[in-house]
Amino acid sequence: MANEISLKYGCNPNQKPSRIFMQGDGELPVQVLNGKPGYINFLDAFNSWQLVRELKEATGLPAAASFKHVSPAGAAVYVPLSDTLKKIYFVDDLELSPIASAYAAARGADRMSSYGDWAALSDVCDKETALLLKREVSDGIIAPGYTDEALEILRSKRKGGYNVVQIDPDYRPAPVEHKDVFGITFEQGRNELKIDEALLENLPTANKTLPDAAKRDLIVSLITLKYTQSNSVCFAKNGQAIGVGAGQQSRVHCTRLAGNKADNWYLRQCPKVLALPFKEDIRRPDRDNTIDVYISDEYMDVLADGMWQQFFTEKPDVFTREERRAWLDGMSGVSLGSDAFFPFGDNIERARKSGVEFIAQPGGSIRDDNVIQVCDKYHIAMAFTGIRLFHH
Repeated sequence: MANEISLKYGCNPNQKPSRIFMQGDGELPVQVLNGKPGYINFLDAFNSWQLVRELKEATGLPAAASFKHVSPAGAAVYVPLSDTLKKIYFVDDLELSPIASAYAAARGADRMSSYGDWAALSDVCDKETALLLKREVSDGIIAPGYTDEALEILRSKRKGGYNVVQIDPDYRPAPVEHKDVFGITFEQGRNELKIDEALLENLPTANKTLPDAAKRDLIVSLITLKYTQSNSVCFAKNGQAIGVGAGQQSRVHCTRLAGNKADNWYLRQCPKVLALPFKEDIRRPDRDNTIDVYISDEYMDVLADGMWQQFFTEKPDVFTREERRAWLDGMSGVSLGSDAFFPFGDNIERARKSGVEFIAQPGGSIRDDNVIQVCDKYHIAMAFTGIRLFHH
């Protein structure tokens, strides 16, 4: 391993020189096995690796993440996928190992945001995961290792230019970290806070029941938030993030954004959406975009302009607001994590519309009583973790 890696440029082409390096005589804990990762690629790689490593440590399950612009579009631990989820993730024709299933879930929850992602795996990348990645639009991957078959498959992607990074799973950084902003160095202790079920013991709500699946999903949401640009809120179900609201200035805007993504995830599972008569030659990204339009009011414009003929063999009926709401009313068992306290009960009102029944948040607002009251109104179980998870 080397002490430094030179990069083409920084965040933008005008930002030169650019490199990653270790202070002193230390060696970088990564090797580039293929491609030439850039500045943002490595930011995504190191943040996403920390996320999946912590998910694996917290749950004991293989974990994966799909990152874009230093925040997760999705994250998941291995939970067997239903036939419906395999279909909406476009993996129903593939054999899936546990780590491949985790990545399919991480990428599949918000496929539009995952387009051109950076993938992270907690476990060795196998042939099944490599074959899944080969046919998706992705910038690169970080993992603790690769089988020979997987590496050969990934090296053939993007005309041989796909970025493949291997990280030493035993690497542990110094307890104090630094970064420069405007020529000034900031220093802080690393956020080594352990996230586990012990954080979910203080339930101030009338409902104090957290099933094991909810505890798992709340841990997934909290660890995901630990590596999401703040403010942030994460909806989770079935061991995966199903909606991430990142980098908003208002907490309720985070909740709305994450909730809308969770709604889209569930709407894609509606039989009416699954039965859309796509033309055979429509690419997966175009299907994703078209489905997103179909489950929104924008589809009326597509019908009016006659654009449906580009995608479908026949004209699908409108998916009306009433039909969408009726389907969403069947959404339940969703967990929600927040990286800081909820200042108003409006966040809970929005969350429950997306099937949220379990919440974990720090608490500590002067309006905690109001937030608890709204949770009790909908029989939601809420844990006060007592910890904030800002990430900048």
